[in-house]
Amino acid sequence: MYQSNRLLWLFVSAAALAVAGCGGGGNDVSPAGSPPAAVAAYVVPKATCGSGDHPETALQGQVPASMRNGFGGFNCNLEIVGQYQGEGADWSAAMFKDASGHICAYHAMAAPTDSDGKSRGIKKPGVPVIDITDPAKPVYITSLTSPAMLDPWESLRVSMKRGLLVADNGSNGGGGAQVDVYDIASDCRHPQLLASIDVGTGSDGGVVAPKAPSGHEGGLSPDGLTYYVGSLASNAYYAIDISVPQHPKNVASVDLATLPLGGLAHGLSVSDDGKRAYFASIGADAIGLASLPPPLNDPNAKVQNGFYVMDTSQVQARAPNAKMTLIASVPVRDGSTSQHTIPIRVKGKPYLVHVDEGGAGGLLDPATKNAAAACSAGLSPFPMAHIYDMSNEASPVQISETRLETHVTANCSRVLPDMVGVNIFGYGSHYCTVDNRENATAMACGFQDSGVRVFDIRDPAAPKEIAYLNPPGTTVSVPGSQHTYRGWHAGNPDWCNARLDFDFENHRLVTACQDNGQLVMAFKNGVWPMPESTPAADASN
Repeated sequence: MYQSNRLLWLFVSAAALAVAGCGGGGNDVSPAGSPPAAVAAYVVPKATCGSGDHPETALQGQVPASMRNGFGGFNCNLEIVGQYQGEGADWSAAMFKDASGHICAYHAMAAPTDSDGKSRGIKKPGVPVIDITDPAKPVYITSLTSPAMLDPWESLRVSMKRGLLVADNGSNGGGGAQVDVYDIASDCRHPQLLASIDVGTGSDGGVVAPKAPSGHEGGLSPDGLTYYVGSLASNAYYAIDISVPQHPKNVASVDLATLPLGGLAHGLSVSDDGKRAYFASIGADAIGLASLPPPLNDPNAKVQNGFYVMDTSQVQARAPNAKMTLIASVPVRDGSTSQHTIPIRVKGKPYLVHVDEGGAGGLLDPATKNAAAACSAGLSPFPMAHIYDMSNEASPVQISETRLETHVTANCSRVLPDMVGVNIFGYGSHYCTVDNRENATAMACGFQDSGVRVFDIRDPAAPKEIAYLNPPGTTVSVPGSQHTYRGWHAGNPDWCNARLDFDFENHRLVTACQDNGQLVMAFKNGVWPMPESTPAADASN
């Protein structure tokens, strides 16, 4: 009953967007003030830039085709203060400050060999360890080369509370059952390998899973005692007990084929008490992974894309034969290829951020047919973040989206020409992070061609853009970047699609972009922290 009502609501919202776009021609759509009743008609107000910035010259989030052969970058209230390009970066990144005050950054890189066994020519494979204590002078220390660290894909995570660096083997999207755990608490510059173990196979001493995991995504419970593997290839989520970090072991798994949406496993997050998990369900991605086409404007079509609210109390309590059970399944029509989730609180009230990495027509094809189909249906051609009110966790209610001007159907005729020849993503989101899950005031999202963008979410129903940085396009490809193998062109916008870290103490934002490598950015003009902002405690944001 809930699902069908939700589907109807989404269809009505989509219809509202289509009406909002009528008669708009190619005009910019950038309303101000309170959002209208329909979530899908709201566009995030633009940031007000300061002196010395280099703001966008076209639509919000756009790099016009005419600028793409030598893109020099845009910035607004955010600037690069440190960079280590190295051999590029991949889908995930993390930061940690150790007991001695050293600040370290880590990021994934592409596997040394591609899926056909061909060498990518990476000279220093694995996860680089970069000392960013002095952000103006990042120092490369070493590379971690245990099995999972050779290509963690989207799984690289840090437990702030326990000082652990964890990843699963995501080599080329799904490399095996290994989970690697490092100690970084005392000296983050020199991680100590504690374990590199196949999980879920029985050899770890834990529960044998019906299907062995193949790494891809990952997430930690805030207490740092459980690491969850999101396995696209196995279409399952696995709960790995790392309470004894030298001995990771599988304690539970759930097959997504048994759940209502029928999509595929991807990213996830865990509540602060560990008793809830929020699992992504990949819907139509247009490259053959999901089983059904995008629903677009067919109100009767099954929606696979979305997320699940799962009860993980038994996992948290380490009950024998622990189960993860369904509380709610939430279809998301205005997007596809569901990426991940973030549980947050704003002024004490619970919300959930859900992020897609594909538009409503699926992932981007070089001829832009999928994006054009979404535009024709009155839905967004590119992915974005969605915010849900979780007051009733059995029936989440969407209250907003981080819709930029590039997402608006009235602007499709202006943005689709930029995408000709561009593969997979375009002007869309991938990972988002909040400044403090227990007191969220700002959210930073890594976009593909639109760079890093930061939003004021103190009113979750009306996000406002406060800063952005779209780094310059690189002219020489780097072998550790997935962008190199998926449509890179010299001088084009970078893919800033790794997760991000807020540094409250230093008013910075840290992430990795695929071609530019490790970036340390500083906020300008006092846009963050805000008066209500507080530093995160132990939660691994």
